[in-house]
Formats: sequence, structure tokens, C-alpha cells
Amino acid sequence: MELKELEYIVAVAEEGSISAAAERLFLAQSSLSQYISRYESELGTRLFRRTAGGVRLTAAGELYVRNARQMLLQYHQVKKQLSDLDAPIEGRIHFGISSFRGSYLIPRVLQLFRQEVPNVEVILHEHDSSVLQRRIAAGELDMALVAMPSEEWDGRGRLLMKDEVLLAASRDHPVMEFVREGGGGPDRPWVDLSDILHLEFLLSERTALLGRIAKQKFDELGAEPRFVYGNLTAGMATALARRGMGLAFTYRSCIEESRDAIYLSIGKKRCFVDLALIYPREGYKSRAIKAFESAVYRVLATEQY
Repeated sequence: MELKELEYIVAVAEEGSISAAAERLFLAQSSLSQYISRYESELGTRLFRRTAGGVRLTAAGELYVRNARQMLLQYHQVKKQLSDLDAPIEGRIHFGISSFRGSYLIPRVLQLFRQEVPNVEVILHEHDSSVLQRRIAAGELDMALVAMPSEEWDGRGRLLMKDEVLLAASRDHPVMEFVREGGGGPDRPWVDLSDILHLEFLLSERTALLGRIAKQKFDELGAEPRFVYGNLTAGMATALARRGMGLAFTYRSCIEESRDAIYLSIGKKRCFVDLALIYPREGYKSRAIKAFESAVYRVLATEQY
């Protein structure tokens, strides 16, 4: 059994599609399809059931993938520990982060990290937090920076900060009529969501955390939001909001301060999510990973929240 065999089968299982897995593995679809068929013949059992919408694991396939993930995880852990015996710090880190948050934080983190640890390659994997959590659980990433509601935090990893969920708008938007200051509330201007239900919103897809939070807030008020665009990425929604196209939910860690934009707390109690670094359950923290973790922490610590 070769390592690539494990990686190919796991990739097809996770993507649920040979074409998507081939793209992820930088292989031709026909080559991967032929490989899977040949490998199943060698094993004497079917790992996948072909369907009109892709492929699904058989019972044998589920058993294979479960063990393959463990073997891949152990292989990578041993490889990291062996490389960690040598100096200087070298190697490779697979780091996961959302595109939205990453565009603000990663340039500074990488700049600091490369100054201190120039011989470590950082490979970025951009997904939303829910996908990153699944990939960490599968042992595919060394670490990931994710946002999650406080009730979902299980204590594993390193809790970095409470990240506030804000509303982004332009300073000439009608929402300014409803902005409040102080009054025992947050330390930034704020609005009561119930006062602005008649205004138009720019919403993220509901599978993303900001989309889920927005839905929860509107559900608590028993209201259906008016929206200009739905199913936007967080970055696109915020960019449109800064141009006066509507109101968008965003994170404090991702704001881009400007004279034309304003970021408003949601209610006196405000709204927060946990921002944390998470790792595979059996993950080994190499010196490279610890150094990168330190760089992330120090960049966040320079921000005023």
C-alpha cells in the first residue's frame, strides 16, 4: 500500500466526486477514475457506489476511509516529529482560514513569521469555518483559525479572543438616523436591530457563520429581513455595504476603517463569536507550528478590540 493510494481514496470520499477530487489532487479525471477502478479490482471489493450525482462510499469504503485517515494522520505526525529534531526550524504548515478574515490578517502574520522563521513553507487553505473544522477533524490541516458561537467551543485548541459581530454601512446610509451613542451600551456606536428592519440588508449564505447569525437575530425578532442581495460572501457583502448598497454583517477582526464607512454594534448587549486556533485531536505541535501560532497571536494582540 502506498501513501498516494490512501490520499486518492480519501480525497474522492470527501469530495463525493471523482472530477472534484481530481481537481484537488491536480490529476486528470480520467486518470483518477481509472486508478480507482484498478485499485478496487486489486482489493476485490467496491469502495464507491457510482450515482448520477457523483460517488458514495460503500460499507467497505467507509471502513477503508476511516482507517486511511488514521494512517495518514499518523504518517504526517511522525514526519513532523522527525523533522523537528533538526535545526534550524524547517518544514511545511497547512494552515486553514476563511478568505474574508485571511485577507486582513494573513499578510501581517506571514510577514512577521517569515522574518523570524524563513525556512518554513506555509500553505494556505481558504474555507469557511465549518469546512475548516471538518478538515481539522480529518487531520488534513495542521491548524486553522476559525470563528464559532461560544456554545460550540469545546475547549480544544487555543481561544484567542472574542470577535464582535458588527453591521457595516456607509456614513450617508439611512441607518445613521437610528445610531445611538453610549447610554450604558457598547463602546462604539450601536443600533437596535428592531429599529432598522425596514432597511435593506446584504446577507451571507446561511451555511456560513455570519449568515447563521443574521438568521438567528431576525428569528429572535420574528421578522423576515428585507434584502438587496442574498447568498453573498462576507467580503462582497461588506464591500457593497461600504458603498451604501445596504447593511452587512461583518466581524471586528475584518473591518477596514475609512472616513466613508461606519461599523455599528448590534444592540446594547452586542454580539460576539469565539475566535480560536484549532488542531487535529491527536495533533503534534512542531516548533514551526508553535512559532506560527505565536505570530498569529501577536498580530491579533496589536489590534484594539
